[in-house]
Amino acid sequence: MKIVVGEGSCGIAAGAQKVRKALERENLNGAVLTIAGCVGMCYLEPIVDIYEDGKEVKRLVRVTEQDTAKIAKYAQTGDEKEIEALLVSDEDREFLNKQTRIALKRCGIINPEEIDDFVQAGGYSALKKAVTEMTPEEVIEVIKVSGLAGRGGAGFPTWFKWNAARQSEGEEKYLICNADEGDPGAFMDRAVIESDPHNLIEGMLIGAYAIGAKNAVVYVRAEYPLAIKRLERAIKQATEAGYLGDNIFGTDFSCRMTIKAGAGAFVCGEETALIESLEGHRGMPRLKPPFPAQSGYWRKPSNINNVETFANVGWIINNGGEAFAAMGTEGSKGTKVFAVTGKIKRSGLVEIPMGKTLRDVIFDIGGGIKDGKEFKAVQMGGPSGGCIPASLIDTVIDYKALGATGAIMGSGGMVVMDESTCMVGMAKFFLDFTAKESCGKCIHCRIGTTRMLEILTRITKGEGKEGDVELLEELCYGIKDGALCGLGQTAPNPVLTTIKYFRDEYDAHINGKTCPAGECSDLISYYVDEAKCKGCTLCAKGCPVDAISGSVKNPHAIDTEKCIKCGKCFSVCRFGAIVKR
Repeated sequence: MKIVVGEGSCGIAAGAQKVRKALERENLNGAVLTIAGCVGMCYLEPIVDIYEDGKEVKRLVRVTEQDTAKIAKYAQTGDEKEIEALLVSDEDREFLNKQTRIALKRCGIINPEEIDDFVQAGGYSALKKAVTEMTPEEVIEVIKVSGLAGRGGAGFPTWFKWNAARQSEGEEKYLICNADEGDPGAFMDRAVIESDPHNLIEGMLIGAYAIGAKNAVVYVRAEYPLAIKRLERAIKQATEAGYLGDNIFGTDFSCRMTIKAGAGAFVCGEETALIESLEGHRGMPRLKPPFPAQSGYWRKPSNINNVETFANVGWIINNGGEAFAAMGTEGSKGTKVFAVTGKIKRSGLVEIPMGKTLRDVIFDIGGGIKDGKEFKAVQMGGPSGGCIPASLIDTVIDYKALGATGAIMGSGGMVVMDESTCMVGMAKFFLDFTAKESCGKCIHCRIGTTRMLEILTRITKGEGKEGDVELLEELCYGIKDGALCGLGQTAPNPVLTTIKYFRDEYDAHINGKTCPAGECSDLISYYVDEAKCKGCTLCAKGCPVDAISGSVKNPHAIDTEKCIKCGKCFSVCRFGAIVKR
């Protein structure tokens, strides 16, 4: 028997390490205790899997330190009643059963800190096949046949970038992985590195072989300490095992790999800004051309792909480009990983073939909206993306279809919103992010996003005026046309899509001085419905500014002059007596 504790960042945050340490103190009857990364069911963490004869037989969810004695008892007796209350439900199992996993194939299954687990699961076989049986041109051709496009957001054909770098003159070339995952709500790349770091290394080595690079660099955000720690360990193990270094698999191919921890600037997700940061400069985009394939890192030919792109490469080499291309749509091949968050029942990592719909992800896999509320919109592509309304829930997930809505695929962030979400406030949230993250190099982005944020802030405070929406649109198109890099060119997307699909909410804020969703604090007030108030005093006890008065078992009242509109009373009231207007 093997007992596996899921120790990705989400699991650790939920208490997985405490669970493992508690299990270490128990009598497990000879069972092997080990760890894995994130399996993707983040909403059920901490997760403990029990394996027998190499197969998972039990999945235990929301495990606490107090539950470890039950697990130990099961290990001793085999009596399922001991752990019955912890078993994952059949409904929750569908979360994974309805996915098709390639990039996430081993995530949450193998121990990310042990190279032997990766090798036993078929790891490094694709690298061996590529460097011993194929020419670099043949590797690029397989990637071309697969239709693999960059999973970092732009969706540019991977083979084309590899081929351009290979054909560039020069002995010194660089292969770079962009792991600077900066989108709010996105954690796909982090999960891959934490859970299956050797998969990234293998994909990068195949890419390095294809373009003729002897040096590979992973640019990862410093806010991912666990990912960096496990990747460092994986690089050391791969080097000691001969998968990294000189004469890999006895061939002439040699490659070394290093890690650069970035300072967390969102603009460094743009490849030339990333290169500037790698070289020790401030992360600001370069003018193109020349493109990185001709003049990149240290002005040498360079290729940059993101983590998920490289995570698909090994599978494609082993299974053939045709197998990957058989999944997806005509213009978008293979699978895509999404980080599904927000007002959804089952949040976590979802990998599906392109061609599925938003409904498939949000309702079929994600289980629908929390607390029985109505689905309102989904933000696709992070701050660079757009809000897709409920009326377009059957939109197909591929680059073209999502682009037609005004959103983008992006790196895979998917933030689900319900009826309580203010769309003007949501646009303001993302504009606030991009305005702060603008590198300031070009005036359109630096000044334009700031002016837009000022207008949106006024609107959410009830100070909007006639013509504000038209001015926002004018600024949006000016920034799109004039910005130097992708950050500025896409920053207006959340504003444009919310205006397009939720213009009535802008009008309500500007003309009616009301927030239909009841979310903008400057436009709402809280009152007590005396007919419903039971005088339980919970609201008064929870009020941080003592704005609520009243005696036990008698109706209470809110002093609107004192009220700071934090909403604490609304959330704690059990009788629906607090009214938000």
